[in-house]
Amino acid sequence: DVGAPGSYYEYNDVRVNALAYALLCRFGRPLPEVLRERIMDPIGASGDWRWEGYSTSWVEIDGTRMQSVTGGGHWGGGLFIGADDHAKFGQFISQNGRWGDEQILPQDWMQQSLTPTPTLDNYGFLWWLNRGQDANPALPATAFSAQGAGGHTIWIAPEQEIVAVMRWLAPPQAPKFLELLMAALSGPARS
Repeated sequence: DVGAPGSYYEYNDVRVNALAYALLCRFGRPLPEVLRERIMDPIGASGDWRWEGYSTSWVEIDGTRMQSVTGGGHWGGGLFIGADDHAKFGQFISQNGRWGDEQILPQDWMQQSLTPTPTLDNYGFLWWLNRGQDANPALPATAFSAQGAGGHTIWIAPEQEIVAVMRWLAPPQAPKFLELLMAALSGPARS
């Protein structure tokens, strides 16, 4: 027994896959099409990225067979995206869901997304926050990240206007890399 709903947290892909399926039902069309049309095309992403579900994730919605995409990037499914597009998406998020003159995400979406969940003080709506007992004091308190399989990470420090994309960096090495990045940006120490 893990307690009442909403009182316990354990990281797993089931919750993200359930969210993707709920959104698929809500939109009634493949989520990769929705993502491309509503976000990736407006921010100028390439046509090279793709979002795939598992081979067993085909469902029928309103008489149309479509694939329910996954949140995790393993077992053959997930978001396959290049570093340039990853960086564009990170920049879009760092600009509060705005690109150019267009507010694509609701104005308050990122504020809600970066609000800690009741059961984990360093996690929001799919974003890891630099706060709580796991906070890194060498990094900005307002920094946050999206972390994926294989050490793929989008790290955003909004007050410093930094978007860093890390690819195939072993997750235990990420904090040291980010500390070195912040040290390099602050320049040489002055006496």
